[in-house]
Amino acid sequence: MIGPLRQALDWFRGTGDAAITLPPMDGAIQPNQAIEEADLLLSVERPDNLVAIGGRVLFSSGKTVLALDPRGGADRADILAGFDSEVACLAGDTQGNLVAGLDDGTILFAGGPRKGQRLADPGPKPSCPTALRLEDASLIVAHGSRQNPPSGWKRDLMERNASGSVWRIDLESGKPTRLADRLAFPYGLAAGPQGAVAVSESWRHQILTLPSPGDRPTVLLDLLPGYPARLAPATGGGHWLCVFAPRSRLVEFVLRERGFCADMFREVEAEYWIAPALNSGQSFLEPLQGGAIKQLGILKPWAPSRSYGLLIRLDAAFQPVTSYHSRADGTRHGVTSCLDWNGRLLVACKGGNAILSLDPGAGPGEEGGRA
Repeated sequence: MIGPLRQALDWFRGTGDAAITLPPMDGAIQPNQAIEEADLLLSVERPDNLVAIGGRVLFSSGKTVLALDPRGGADRADILAGFDSEVACLAGDTQGNLVAGLDDGTILFAGGPRKGQRLADPGPKPSCPTALRLEDASLIVAHGSRQNPPSGWKRDLMERNASGSVWRIDLESGKPTRLADRLAFPYGLAAGPQGAVAVSESWRHQILTLPSPGDRPTVLLDLLPGYPARLAPATGGGHWLCVFAPRSRLVEFVLRERGFCADMFREVEAEYWIAPALNSGQSFLEPLQGGAIKQLGILKPWAPSRSYGLLIRLDAAFQPVTSYHSRADGTRHGVTSCLDWNGRLLVACKGGNAILSLDPGAGPGEEGGRA
């Protein structure tokens, strides 16, 4: 009873979930140009989900899984596997197993001792695997939504859905156990405190921990200035958090105008919706706010933008320590995955069609970003 009453008051007063105010990029998330100025490792179309298996770095791109060797200059990548549907997520383990989740809902092992094993989809249809995590004899699966596939993330956000779930599947028996439900697009998985599972919840801009089945999730980090994607372990402790798009007041306002959204879905191509994007500035048909208008051919780095590049270092308690950015006037946007590998930090910019290499020990530079 308290929940609906609080929701009604929020909508009447414009507070809580009904507010369009945004958390600032300040403190540990102070802007810099570290991602924009990072070394280019490989130019490739829409790179996603980086994993390390057997001394090699693998990543997905469209319907393929590719392998590269960053130590050899990595001017090209070799195709390791191809599928009939777009690869939505990957996971690997120390035994060499590689498991892939596809946009059509298929979950299968594409390499290692379990190669060829298929798993029954535990979530509701249509399936939406967005993140995978292998743990000993089980597989953790994040289902983003029961209304849209992974490629339909933009529609899922603008429809204000909260129908995602997280499952643990026993790899021997195939028995699924639901860890959490009614999540707003779970997109990243990691080892949480005390053996729990940590989950990034994109549409609520927060990270949760799932203690055990049936227990209420606990918020570890909230009020993020963007939409969180995947989590990756960091050398020396803590995690890396990818943020694939920024929040903006215009989008927050449009999200509350349901009639306008219905007209937009019906009459405008999804590419030109007033919604976050993995990249922007490609067409004059794209929506923009007044502050994003170019003056004398220059777009200001602090302009409101539909896309952005942001990677946040979290400590062991999942609190921000430092961050790396590609700002509104940059091109390396849409960071969906990263990998801390052999003293280098590899970053997949899905919107910028690039895999980058950073020195995580050097910090983000003199412009800020360190707490």
